Amino acid sequence: MIEYSIIIDQFLIFILILIRLASFLYVAPFFNTKGIPGRIKIGLAFFISMIVYAANPSLSIEYNSMLGYSILVLREVLVGLILGALSLMSVQIIYFAGKTIDMDIGLSMAQLYDPTTRMQTGIMGNFYYYLIMLILVISGLHRYLIGAIVETFKVIPLGGAIFKASIFDIVLDFMSDYFIIGFRIALPVFAATLLLNCVLAILAKVSPQMNMFVVGMQLKIFVGIFVILVTISMLPSIANFLQTEIKTILAKLVKSMY
Repeated sequence: MIEYSIIIDQFLIFILILIRLASFLYVAPFFNTKGIPGRIKIGLAFFISMIVYAANPSLSIEYNSMLGYSILVLREVLVGLILGALSLMSVQIIYFAGKTIDMDIGLSMAQLYDPTTRMQTGIMGNFYYYLIMLILVISGLHRYLIGAIVETFKVIPLGGAIFKASIFDIVLDFMSDYFIIGFRIALPVFAATLLLNCVLAILAKVSPQMNMFVVGMQLKIFVGIFVILVTISMLPSIANFLQTEIKTILAKLVKSMY
């Protein structure tokens, strides 16, 4: 005789696993781009859920009514979204650094439409973003992200996530580091343009007949691109630093939820 109650309970467990994985993949880096069809994301989340369900037969849930199960669903959605959003924000530091560079060299008005994110982005922001994302793909960050969300099922029980006040402290600390890290990435170009502005200011006093505004705009672009080409060898270390930042923030968030 078929025990329908057991089948339904197992199906509800599988749904919770799928919801956590789908919520994470919806906002996580690499997987949130518009270039990846929604069917691919859902299919990937479904097959990973099947693997997680088969590898963890001891998973169980406790609820008294449909309202209780709805609360469990909401918790799983929040777990996936929080982990994925903080991972995405760690990568968005590159865009912030690129916008800072664009403002320094005078290209802030030159905006590009990025079809993968459907956002207006700067030239240098796009340049840095795709180069660093390529390095992160080669280093296997996308595999780490999938492995990290799968490992959360061993630490955070289904529907048992506890959202403590420490999560807000982690987010606030990360936001303060967000601007510091972004400025450090843009620091070589910022320092070069600052030095160039000082030189142009001195020349403007020495020879007032020269139009430093016209000369300065061209020199800023030239110096900025030259510094970017000289410091482009730093991109692997920047990608490694961002990867370490993602791993650190995910570990902190998971620890604060159980």
